[in-house]
Amino acid sequence: MARPRPIPFDKQKIVAENRRARYDYAIEDKYEAGIALTGTEVKSLRFGEGSIAESYAEVKEGEVWLINANIPEFSHGNRFNHEPKRPRKLLLTAREINKMFGAVMRQGMTLVPLSIYFNGRGRAKVELAIAKGRKAHDKREHEKEKDWKKEQGRLLRQHG
Repeated sequence: MARPRPIPFDKQKIVAENRRARYDYAIEDKYEAGIALTGTEVKSLRFGEGSIAESYAEVKEGEVWLINANIPEFSHGNRFNHEPKRPRKLLLTAREINKMFGAVMRQGMTLVPLSIYFNGRGRAKVELAIAKGRKAHDKREHEKEKDWKKEQGRLLRQHG
């Protein structure tokens, strides 16, 4: 029996994307998490500034934290500006946090942010994935598989 397709998240405006994550990791589950931000961080994100290329998430004391995400200081932020690489709390349900904690502790998985975006209600969200790291040979195998599927589709369209 095929698994039902997950409902895609309501991404209105994507601010930062971690494209490398889909290559470096085999993604198991995806979650949508809110982020606890200050005012200048939100303004900076609305201007399309921010990077999650080297960032990751970790579970500490029953809370999930986004580590190493870079949201640059807001240009008109004066003394109320924020620290660009501070840890930011992710807002998830207790059930989701427990699931992530179990996956990280027992199965050696990693929490990887895939993108930061604004949803339809104007709230900043993070698409967070539970993923397993790929080794170099796994990456090559994945590339071959992807190319073959592309080629299959091409052949089917030509001769179908």
